[in-house]
Amino acid sequence: MDWVLLIGSGVLEAVWATALGVSNGLRRLRPSIVFVVAMIASVWGLALAMETIPTGTAYAVWTATGASLTVLWAMLRGTEPATLLRILLLLGIVGCVVGLKVVS
Repeated sequence: MDWVLLIGSGVLEAVWATALGVSNGLRRLRPSIVFVVAMIASVWGLALAMETIPTGTAYAVWTATGASLTVLWAMLRGTEPATLLRILLLLGIVGCVVGLKVVS
């Protein structure tokens, strides 16, 4: 269950990072509220997951999940280029996260 919580927290990291990016320096109210709520929930979920998952592993999975989904979402929206090399590098990140889960 902690792994589900950790992955969910990583998804929320992508939500808050994306919201922060569109908040215009926290000057737009709605994205700023989404940023704050998602950030608190994301870090709280990470903290709970770290009760049973080693800190280094949990943090690596959390950041890799958030970063990968943030870049993927930007590619899907067309705000970042979706080149073959970028996609392969994202798959490498995901593969490393799966590897951390397997050896934990």
